[in-house]
Amino acid sequence: MKLSPLSSHTRLLLATLLALMACVPSWAQGNVQNGLYISKAAGCLGCHTENKSGATPFAGGRGLETPFGTFYGPNITPDKQTGIGNWSEADFTRALRRGERPDGSHYFPAFPYPSFTGMSDKDIQDLWAYLRSIPPTNRANREHALGFPYKLRFLVGGWKMLFFKPGPPLATAPATDPVARGAYLVNVLGHCGECHTPRNFLGGPDKKALLAGAMIPEGKVPNLTPTRLQKWSDSDLKEYLTTGTAPNGDVVVEPMSEVITNTTSQLTPADLAAMVAYLRTVPPHAEPSKK
Repeated sequence: MKLSPLSSHTRLLLATLLALMACVPSWAQGNVQNGLYISKAAGCLGCHTENKSGATPFAGGRGLETPFGTFYGPNITPDKQTGIGNWSEADFTRALRRGERPDGSHYFPAFPYPSFTGMSDKDIQDLWAYLRSIPPTNRANREHALGFPYKLRFLVGGWKMLFFKPGPPLATAPATDPVARGAYLVNVLGHCGECHTPRNFLGGPDKKALLAGAMIPEGKVPNLTPTRLQKWSDSDLKEYLTTGTAPNGDVVVEPMSEVITNTTSQLTPADLAAMVAYLRTVPPHAEPSKK
C-alpha cells in the first residue's frame, strides 16, 4: 500500500512538536514522585536540612562532626544564587558519580559520593527532577570548619586515588532479585557503610570489614553483620527499621532515630524486606576494637 505524502501543514506541525520537545529540560523528563522516594531512601533531608525547628528542607546548614572537623551540608534547592539552580543535570550526575563540583574541584567525602557513585541513571534523573520541583530557598552555604591540612580541598584528589572508584557511566537499579535490590538500598542509596564501616586514620573505609561497625564522635556505631544480628528475626529487623524499637525494648537514639524517621520507615514493604534479605548475606565480622 502506498502511503500518501504528508501535507505541508502536517509537516509543519510535526516540526514544531519536535522543536518543542527539544526545548524541554532533561529534568522535566524525570519521574518526580520516584525522585521524592529516592530522596528519602538516600537520606537527603537529614544532611541538607538544618537541625532546628522550622528549618527549611534541603536549604543546607546541617553540621556533621568528624575527627577532621565539622562539615556543613549545602543548599540543594533550585535557588540560582545559593543553591543548585544554575546546575545542569550533567553537573548533578558528576557530583554523585565522581564527587566533583561544577568547576571540577573535589567534594570532601563527607558527601557520600563513594556510595552514590553506584546510583542508577534513572534514579539520578528522577532525583534531579524532584529537587528541581521544590521551592528555591535563598540561604547562603556555611563554610566547613576544618583543621589544617584537612581543609585543603586539592588533597582530596589523593584520597580518591587511594579509596574511591567511580561507578559505571551507565547503571540500572536492581528491581527483581531481593538480595541485589537490598544491596543497592544498603550500600548505594542508604550509604549505610559510610557510618557502619570502620575507617583508618585517613578516613578511608576498611572494605574488608563492611558494615562491621565503627566509632564516631557521637559514639559507637553498631555492627550490622550477622555477628550482631544473627539473634534478630526478620520481623525484629523490620520493626527496628520502621519504629526504632529493638527486640529487648530499647529505643534507638540520635543520629539513627532520624535515619529511621526520614529514611527506613519511608521505604516500601518490598524494599524493607530486600534490605533485611541482603543483611542476612553479609559476611560476619567481629566488632571493631577501640584504638
